[in-house]
Order: sequence, then C-alpha cells, then structure tokens
Amino acid sequence: MRKKDILELKKRLKKDHCTFTKLCGCYVNGEKNIILNFRESFLNLDEDEYFKYLEIAKKVLSGTIGNNILELNFPLNENLENEKQLSLIKLKRSQLKDDALLQDFYKSIIDNYDYTGNFLILVFHDAYDVITKTNDNAKIDESEEVYEYILCAICPVSLSDPGLRYFEEEKKIKARIRDWVVNVPTLGFVFPAFIDRSSDVNAIMYYTKNAKDPHPELMENALGCSSKQTATIQKETFQAIIKDHISTDEKEAEKTFMEIQENLNSMIDEYNEMYGDTDAEPITLTQKEIQNLLIESGVPEEVTTKIEKSYVESFGEDLPLADNLIDQKALKANAQRKKEEQLEKQVEILQTRLKEVKQEAAVDNEDVLSTEINDDNVVSEEADDTNSEDNKVTSDYDVILQVKPEKIPQIKSQIIDGQKCIVIPINEDEQATVNGLDDLV
Repeated sequence: MRKKDILELKKRLKKDHCTFTKLCGCYVNGEKNIILNFRESFLNLDEDEYFKYLEIAKKVLSGTIGNNILELNFPLNENLENEKQLSLIKLKRSQLKDDALLQDFYKSIIDNYDYTGNFLILVFHDAYDVITKTNDNAKIDESEEVYEYILCAICPVSLSDPGLRYFEEEKKIKARIRDWVVNVPTLGFVFPAFIDRSSDVNAIMYYTKNAKDPHPELMENALGCSSKQTATIQKETFQAIIKDHISTDEKEAEKTFMEIQENLNSMIDEYNEMYGDTDAEPITLTQKEIQNLLIESGVPEEVTTKIEKSYVESFGEDLPLADNLIDQKALKANAQRKKEEQLEKQVEILQTRLKEVKQEAAVDNEDVLSTEINDDNVVSEEADDTNSEDNKVTSDYDVILQVKPEKIPQIKSQIIDGQKCIVIPINEDEQATVNGLDDLV
C-alpha cells in the first residue's frame, strides 16, 4: 500500500471530481439498537450535506500509513471461503441497493464494535475510472480499469455542549437545546484496497483515528481480517520488551534503550543511503537483525536471547518495520541532552583552565614582587653606598656650606685682613645657623 495510491483516491473527493453514487447509513443508540436507516443518491444531496459527508469520507483516507491507515489482509485458505470477504464483495456489487445485505453488514459492525455510546455507520459506493499513466505520470485518455469500491465510516454521535443562545423571535437569551452531533469518524475502511492503482480484493485499507486504540475486534470479527498493530503500539511494545529485560535500574535501562534507538536509526540511514529510491521496500526488523542490533548496542548475550524470544512472541509473523520502532521524540531529547552535557563539560574545562591561568598569574606576580623587592634592596644599598661616599667626600672639607638656592648668587669670596673669606650677606629677616649653633652668626 502506497501513499500516492491513497492520495489519488482522496484528491477525487471534491465537488467537480467526486463520483459517489450512493450513500447509506444507520444510526445506532447506546443500547446498540438501530433507530434510523437511510439511503440517498449522493449527487442529489443538499449542498451543505454534500460537503459535510464528503469531509467525513476524506477523513477515512487521512493519516500516516502504518499508524492511522493499515493494510489488512484476509487469511488465505484454499479449502475455506472467507464469509466476511464474500459478504463485502456482494455488498460492493449490489451498489448498496440490497437492504438485506446492508442490514447484515450493519449487524456485523454493531455486534463486534466495542464502544459505549451512540454512533453512525455510513457507507459510500463509488466507481472510479482509473486512467492509464505512463512511467513519467503523464495521463493517457483511456481507461485501465474501473475500480469499484465501498467506503465505510463509523462516527461517534454525542450531545453538543450546554450553552446559551439568542432567540430572535422572543428577543431573549436562553439555554439552547442540546443536539445530537455527528463527529468525525474514529474508524473506517475501504474495500477492496487500492494498491498500485488497482483493486485488491484480498486486502482492506483500514482507518483508525486513535493509533493507540485501533479496535482489533472489529478487524477480526466484523471484517474477517487478521488484526494488525499500529506503529504506535509496535513502538510502545518494543520499548517495553527492551526495558523489562535490560535492567531493574530505570536510568540504566533508559540509557541502553537510547543506545539501541540510535543504532537502529543509523541502520535505517545507511539503508536509505544505499537504496536512495523512495519506492524501495522499507526494512522489516527480523529476529536476526534484532540480535545484531542488541549485540552492537552492548546488550549481554543472555539478555539478548530473552529479548529475542519476547520479540517473536509479541509480534509473531507480523514483524514491524524498523521505522515504526523509532521514537523520534526520544532521539531528539537524547540529542539535546548530549549537547547540554557537552556544553557542561566545555564549561568545566574552561573553568579549570581559568583557575590554572589565575594560579599562574599569581605565581608570576609573586616573582615580579620578589624582583621589585630585590631591586629596591639594590637601590637602597646603592643609596647607602652613595651616602657613604658622600660622607666620605664631605669629610675631606673643613668648611661645608648649605644654603637655599636663592642665596647662592649672593655668595662672594673676599680678602679681609689678608685672609681669604667667604661672604654671605644676611638680611635682618633671615636666620642662619652654623653646625646647629645660632649664636655664632
């Protein structure tokens, strides 16, 4: 079953392309009693009803293949005819004109549908003239085959929410009457399946809105097909198998599970690179591939054996596709966690390096300070040496003068009484001392 086959049918469900011939249905109450049967020529419906029913039919062809849309197959047994399959073939051929066939079909759905509440069963009949296409998808004006099929939608019917409304005639706002409203379908199917642009009476295209609750009882008992798990259920089952057998420690089990998820994702990427064709068959995860995957992920041999056994028991012959077991949200969360851990490590490295740099700088400062102290000591010693030399020099003179700079120009040398004298004029407001004695001046 391919996505483009489903889209080809869905694109036709428009006003100018739709070719539904008949619409039939029955309304079932909570006690599983039919309280209404109806049959309509689809093209004669009022415009509002026409589009509402068309939207319901489109929903049955919506969603993801393998999760919301499943390919169900009838068990092949040459010695036993499948009663349900024959009933569906007869219903299709009758073009919904046989009331007895319709009632039998309704009863089969009602008896086997595990649901509490009111619901509506709708059945559409269509005949699609499939136009031949070339390899490049160019259309050719000739019919390849007429694909005749029925589309069934099962819609819950519930009371509208309580509320207020405006009553124009009375010009009052009062509580509005609660109506029984037909909701979008939660289940449905197309028979025969449309595969490779052709009819396949051995398969059904089955729709479920809730991938966690696809109603296998309807698949098996009402339609006579082998039930099939959705991708969501397969993913949850696979995760439970892994975590239940790996470790009692939740963190350890989660770590190993993520390792398996990453290796599984890598395996899919390698396959896609090898087979770049988008139409290539997806990988089915066989028992051998599970074994290799677990060994690569470091799972002990005895645990690997137990997981393999549970895997086969849980999935049987309906082995899941590798893509269905990938938890994309978990992978993204794990990738984000690894980035954060890497950033934390980088911060720790930078902090350690900064601490080392500070320590190195402190050592350098101590060396500089020590050098400065030594230099100061040298300078001090040199100064002491200089003072010693000065003292030594000054000790060679009998007279040493020390005056203010402005007095220097006034100093004169004169011969007084035949004796060489140094004359320093002293004004009345000036003071003088000789060797600390003021009285000598």
